[in-house]
Amino acid sequence: MRKRAAQAALELVLDGMVLGLGSGSTAEIFTRLLADRVAEEALDIIVVPTSAGIERVALDLGLQVSSLNEYPEPDLAVDGADAVDKDLNLVKGGGACLAREKAVDYAAKRFVVIVDERKLVSRLFEVPVPVEVMPCAWRAAEQVLRRFGTPRLRLSSQGKYGPIVTDNGNFVIDLEVSADVPPTELEIELNAVPGVVENGIFSRRRPDEVIVGTPTGTKRLKPT
Repeated sequence: MRKRAAQAALELVLDGMVLGLGSGSTAEIFTRLLADRVAEEALDIIVVPTSAGIERVALDLGLQVSSLNEYPEPDLAVDGADAVDKDLNLVKGGGACLAREKAVDYAAKRFVVIVDERKLVSRLFEVPVPVEVMPCAWRAAEQVLRRFGTPRLRLSSQGKYGPIVTDNGNFVIDLEVSADVPPTELEIELNAVPGVVENGIFSRRRPDEVIVGTPTGTKRLKPT
């Protein structure tokens, strides 16, 4: 299902584009398909990765990598999501790449999300909201975040002892939201907490299109 969504998004890529590359397993499928097409058709494509992980993949595949500083308005950003509600609000950041993902995705002229149908939810906050916090202030931020639900510092499960550390050198708190707050308001509220760098609610810039992979094909969701 993820591959079907990625293949459909690939059809949106045109020669000469600057592409924002999302992070995560579905975005990596898109990146690998993109690299195949670039090689087969000799396309002139520049990619702006949203994480060190997807940057490594892009470099290994021979893609031309640049940055948001050099291309502050990518033509198209293609990214995955952890949850998508009926209004196309998103929760992202399961891979702890949320700050750079938001910077690239929000800056792009067109933002497209690729998911499988299991990511569609009736309530956005069925999944925890990742919140990237400064290491020197995570305890203080955690106390404030309790106003909105139950916060838990994300710990590493592989290799590293202690908290997950983002590409920006920060920690991640996963917030199980229990407060009755609209996504757009909560996105702003969380970023107002001292010590918070960014959060994983994507509501102020909803995707222009969500491509959903299904067992038999794809369906496309657009803002109403």
